[in-house]
Amino acid sequence: MAVKSLDAGVKLRKGHWGKRNRTGLYYVSIWLIGFALFQLYPFITSLYYSFTDYSIFKAPAFVGFKNYVELFTIDPDFMNSMKVTLQYTFITVPGKVILALFIAMLLNKKLKGVNYVRTIYYIPSLLSGSVAVSILWKVLFMNDGFINSLLTAIHLPSIPWLGSTHTALMTICLLEIWQFGSSMVLFLSALKQVPTSLYEAATIDGARKGTVFFKITLPMISSVAFFNIIMQLIQALQNFTSAFVVTNGGPSKATYVLGMKLYTDAFRNFRMGYACATSWIMFAMMLVMTLALFASSKKWVYYDN
Repeated sequence: MAVKSLDAGVKLRKGHWGKRNRTGLYYVSIWLIGFALFQLYPFITSLYYSFTDYSIFKAPAFVGFKNYVELFTIDPDFMNSMKVTLQYTFITVPGKVILALFIAMLLNKKLKGVNYVRTIYYIPSLLSGSVAVSILWKVLFMNDGFINSLLTAIHLPSIPWLGSTHTALMTICLLEIWQFGSSMVLFLSALKQVPTSLYEAATIDGARKGTVFFKITLPMISSVAFFNIIMQLIQALQNFTSAFVVTNGGPSKATYVLGMKLYTDAFRNFRMGYACATSWIMFAMMLVMTLALFASSKKWVYYDN
């Protein structure tokens, strides 16, 4: 009787859990269908198209690695776009993360009205990637814009921010760095989780502020820093809006990032297969850099467990 009761209890639990699993599956089915249709299917399809000669007006014709070979050996714009994208990434990611950490440390102090200041600093991130913000940035830095008017007012020479190959890329980098609010909020949350006992012990030992920062603060928030670096890296490699709206890839393609080349090949030249090959190279760059960061994280990222 005891064995039969045990078997009945197991079957009841299995039936109960099976029902719960089905109910849960019903709830997430809408997301799963959307993911399959709008993310997984385009992801796989673009890989196939990257090996084809395909435009909107004709069926794809398989050409093997021809698109990739042309990108690396014939197309001069591709190597330039790779260079510009990497420059943009290596300027904006460290700049954005460092500035976010610096502001977070300032806002972590007990100051009057600090909550309002935090909100003001976060607002630009709500508009991240916005066309309107990019247009505003273009107006600010154009030849007769506000920035040059301000320089002229204080008797300094105006600068061709958007018209020079030496300053155009830095100008759109500043736009990305300015939108540091999301990273700042994460750093601020991490700073509040650092045990005050560590700072008290350091104070008793007579540690300097620099030592406290590099030996206590930075290691304790390194996991959040790692997350911010990964997210900002992926975002920077996919940049399109600022380069397209502010400079349109110019001057002399000094801001012609991979996102702009992909757009040009796909929607101006109607070389969809060629553009898909570019997108997969972008994906490979993200994957390699992300894996490299994960491999190096063992040496500098600290976790409580």
